[in-house]
Amino acid sequence: MDANGASSENDSIHWNTVDELETPNAAASPCMGLRSSAKEASTRAASDNVNKNSSTSSSNSKMIHHFVHLGFPEKLVIQVIEENGENEESILNSLQTYYAPENSPEEHQCVGKSGNFGYVRDSADDHFDDDNSPGMDESREDLLEEDKMLSLLMDMGYSFEEALMAMGKCGSNAHLEELTDYICAAQMDKELPFEDDVISCSDPKIRTEDFLCKKKRRIHPTEISIRQGCKGREKNPLEGYEETIYIPNPMIGFGIPDEPWRIIERKLPVLAADPPYFYYENVALTPKGVWSTISRFLYDVEPEFVDSVYFCATARKRGYIHNLPIHKRFPLLPRPPCTIQEALPSTKKWWPSWDTRTKLNCLLTTTGTVKLTERIRQALEDCGGNPTPNFRKYVLDQCRRWNLVWVGKNKAAALEPDEMEMLLGFPKDHTRGGGACRQDRYKALGNSFQVDTVAYHLSVLKAQFPYGINVLSLFSGIGGAEVALYRLGIPLKNVVSVEISEVNRNILRSWWEQTNQRGRLIEIADVQEINGDNLERWISSFGGFDLVIGGSPCNNLSGGNRVSRDGLEGKQSSLFYHYFRILELVRCTMRNG
Repeated sequence: MDANGASSENDSIHWNTVDELETPNAAASPCMGLRSSAKEASTRAASDNVNKNSSTSSSNSKMIHHFVHLGFPEKLVIQVIEENGENEESILNSLQTYYAPENSPEEHQCVGKSGNFGYVRDSADDHFDDDNSPGMDESREDLLEEDKMLSLLMDMGYSFEEALMAMGKCGSNAHLEELTDYICAAQMDKELPFEDDVISCSDPKIRTEDFLCKKKRRIHPTEISIRQGCKGREKNPLEGYEETIYIPNPMIGFGIPDEPWRIIERKLPVLAADPPYFYYENVALTPKGVWSTISRFLYDVEPEFVDSVYFCATARKRGYIHNLPIHKRFPLLPRPPCTIQEALPSTKKWWPSWDTRTKLNCLLTTTGTVKLTERIRQALEDCGGNPTPNFRKYVLDQCRRWNLVWVGKNKAAALEPDEMEMLLGFPKDHTRGGGACRQDRYKALGNSFQVDTVAYHLSVLKAQFPYGINVLSLFSGIGGAEVALYRLGIPLKNVVSVEISEVNRNILRSWWEQTNQRGRLIEIADVQEINGDNLERWISSFGGFDLVIGGSPCNNLSGGNRVSRDGLEGKQSSLFYHYFRILELVRCTMRNG
């Protein structure tokens, strides 16, 4: 996917890559463009004038205070606010126009006229060479830390309101990455509402106590009144007291292709050994207790935590709970490229020597903005392509966060959807067309399996099902499981695919038709429609399911979600309990059939 919600036991682990918008806490900010202490007096005077003027609102007072801190003359700030109202972007553009850096003799030569990264001076000067400014140390001592952080966040492109909201929620002493994570999560929650793409499980929900007993004894499926369906899920009083599951480092699970010696013996709990095979996936770095709960529901099977960085050129830290054999696994061939420049050879020509990345971080459902990449380009050009060390750090932080790659001289860009398809192991144009817009493609790919990783785990099934396999695919997404099985050469006889998103269903159906699958694809939109009756019908028709596979939504588990990271109690991530409910129904029906 943690600085906020992960278990404390994991806080000491130092990850090599960023996953789910998780970044190490910054020790120092790279963007502290400040003025001398003389500006402090001007700021206080500006605030006094605003308080005396009844025609100026308190919000205007904050804006005047902020822009005067950044070095703009008080009278000019008041004039521009009167002309533009409270539109912060318009105020900033006007101030930069009226008070251009070249009009101020104290500005550094590396200042960009466009005002990128800063309000008067550009980032290459204002944020990274501020030691050259007279009186800077005195100003830093006098300026409030809150104002520094507000200035920094606004210099990074966030609005004044977003910065204030984040600092109010996370605290004025929060680190930069924590604040930007919160703002990003709030933007994602506003721009990409999940209500349209996943079902609401708030009413009805599943009762935890229907599946647990007070002494952590697993109730046998025959004792469960599961055919009554989902009732309201109530918080289990034992939840939170379960044994902690630790995340390994390195995250290579029971073994990866290049280190087979890591494969270990494991003994499955008795209940987990019954057919069918099951395979469940979700983000590895979750709030404390989540994986313990998932494991307890899935027959106390030990999770296998794997980072896809060992299979391809991008990280994807995931946990997998399954009852598959762990010996005689094999990787998909040909092996995918394992470094950025192998995967994207056209970037090699433009890659700066100071960008030492060889792997991409976890691919998200959103990408870096055009505004951000243009700021980077302009600032690098203004500095002649020779950024200061602090400026380099800032750019690299943004590149890691948003998986930016170099596509021209001083030009960083977000990955294209077809590049994400390749990195995740999908065929070219897998998500293209069929009513899927660009943002739909990013969202679908960001939520998908990494095919090579999943195929490595599923490869043990090829010898067992040479004539085909029957699959119940829950939360199918764009068909990562189906693509993995197909690429392994396992025929798909019957697939019941359950996926709420119409766009994703169209993508999977199109792939099914284009690859000339001979089996039958049954599509179900809502996981809550799956009940004992239709399962009995399918099992009677197919002769049973061989594999139940899926990964429920990670919206409330991911480290990037600072707004509603509620764990398995969250609106979307509580859908995990449907995975367990349906798996139990399948096992009961097959056993009694």
